Amino acid sequence: MATQVIMKASQEDEAAKMPPGDTGGRAKSAVPVWLFLSFLITLPIILAQVPQAKTNVREKEKQILDKILQPNLYDRRIRPSGANGTDGPTIVVINLMFRSFPTISDNKMEYSTILTFREEWLDERLKYNDFNGKIKYLTLTDPYKVWMPDLFFSNEREGHFHDIIVPNVYVRIFPNGAVLYSIRKMRVGFITYKAMILITHIEKPSLHSGDDVIHSCANKFNGDQFSMQSSKVKHTKRPLHAKIQNGWTTEDLVFQWKQIDPVQVARNMHLPRFILEKFQTDLCNSITNTGEYSCLKVNLLFKREFSYYLIQIYIPCCMLVIVSWVSFWLDSNAVPARVSLGVTTLLTMATQTTGINNSLPPVSYTKAIDVWTGVCLTFVFGALLEFALVNYASRSDAHREKLKKQRRQWEMERERDQQALVMEAAAAAAVVESRMDDGSTTFAMKPLPRLRNDGISLDKSRPQHSTYDFHLGIRSSSASNNSNCWRSWISKFPSRSKRIDVISRIIFPVMFALFNLIYWSTYLFREGSEEETFNY
Repeated sequence: MATQVIMKASQEDEAAKMPPGDTGGRAKSAVPVWLFLSFLITLPIILAQVPQAKTNVREKEKQILDKILQPNLYDRRIRPSGANGTDGPTIVVINLMFRSFPTISDNKMEYSTILTFREEWLDERLKYNDFNGKIKYLTLTDPYKVWMPDLFFSNEREGHFHDIIVPNVYVRIFPNGAVLYSIRKMRVGFITYKAMILITHIEKPSLHSGDDVIHSCANKFNGDQFSMQSSKVKHTKRPLHAKIQNGWTTEDLVFQWKQIDPVQVARNMHLPRFILEKFQTDLCNSITNTGEYSCLKVNLLFKREFSYYLIQIYIPCCMLVIVSWVSFWLDSNAVPARVSLGVTTLLTMATQTTGINNSLPPVSYTKAIDVWTGVCLTFVFGALLEFALVNYASRSDAHREKLKKQRRQWEMERERDQQALVMEAAAAAAVVESRMDDGSTTFAMKPLPRLRNDGISLDKSRPQHSTYDFHLGIRSSSASNNSNCWRSWISKFPSRSKRIDVISRIIFPVMFALFNLIYWSTYLFREGSEEETFNY
């Protein structure tokens, strides 16, 4: 009105000043000037009204909160009614966002996670007027002013809320009475191992509203799924279970997963030893002697980082086994070197096995990593026993050679004695014959044929015996071509100790390679088949 009055007065003054024949042209030229002046005058008034409008919205929010939360109108102890105002159960929609897993401990059988937990439900007592969309939602920093489901993770050992700089919690109330509760939480849960194939497992969080349920973790040590399945470990996989519970039965409260993105994972989340491969949500009910409770489950399937276990466990064990084979190439008389090498590798392998077992939980069944370390320890111990056998064979060969040498000396002495007896008998026979020729003796004496014959028969017996052995060896060696080739090759090494070393150089690597083939093919195949049938 003030602007209109000013404009009207200005127009009258201008009309009075104009000549009688020039009123139309001057009026047209003055219109833009007055429009500009009017804009300058009204602009401060408009700008002054904007903060006042914002102030009014904040004031209206305060008034709405005071109105809907009046103690005589709203009682937070009473749960909301069911859908469409019925007396049915309250529907609570759950959404989880995992931000990180600071620790996943196989030894302590527990894991910790930082997550954002969100709940949504409808409370028609909190409906309000949004003033044509000006108020999208109301925010509460004190969640205890409205009714909330008393949910908790049943397998939680300990937990706390984040309160830096202020508590990380808020409640939003929408015009239709919908309530969104969001909180950031740090929780530590237990892991129960079901099975381990290769390295280890972990089971995933489930949300419950009933009995306490301990998280289960199926760890698998596969050729990698050592799954240190959800604890399966393709290189180990494992599942983590978490359950959320409260005191409301299914007649009063029912949990549901959010239709879109029920479980979210932070994009920048990185675990040093695991990869979060997938997750699976499910609905469940828990029946106890106090009633039936609604529950939610989420299974997080982790896959072990195989490179970590390859460097820390498998390669060191392989190297120790190979180092133990070095003794096969040392001389059998190098007793200090071979003993120290065997004992050192055995103690190192035992220490490695102890360290691995200390990092894993004590379980009553055999894990895949137990098979690996047990076989490697057996190979190292076998190499030490091989030297004991070689040393025994070497001493036995030396003793046998000593006996053979003594026998040859005894046979040579016996042969010399027999030859001396023959020569004496021949000399005696010559004397007798000479006397008979002289006629000084009337009796006749035959030469001692027995001694000569004994000597001859003894000489003949030896070559006959060796000839028999020779023909027997030919018949046995010609039994098969393969056996003949094997014996001809082995005959290059006359001593038994050398033969044992040579055979060990071939047998040990072949057996270890065969074990690796069976081990990895078995666990990798089992991992693939279990992944297909993996059901929580």
